[in-house]
Amino acid sequence: MPSRNRAEVPQAKEALNKFKYEVANEIGVPLKQGYNGDLTSYQNGSVGGMMVKKMIAEQEKKMSGQQ
Repeated sequence: MPSRNRAEVPQAKEALNKFKYEVANEIGVPLKQGYNGDLTSYQNGSVGGMMVKKMIAEQEKKMSGQQ
């Protein structure tokens, strides 16, 4: 099965990675470069969930013309 963990726009990969660490820091998840197997599924999921929430909010602002 091919990996689903990829950016739709490959050029955005670095920005998404930076965003991930910013969000983790913001919500207090000790995410670090490399192995993070010591984190719980809840912690990892909260980072991804918050990333999606922030991206949706930003897109909603753009769509409503509130940039």
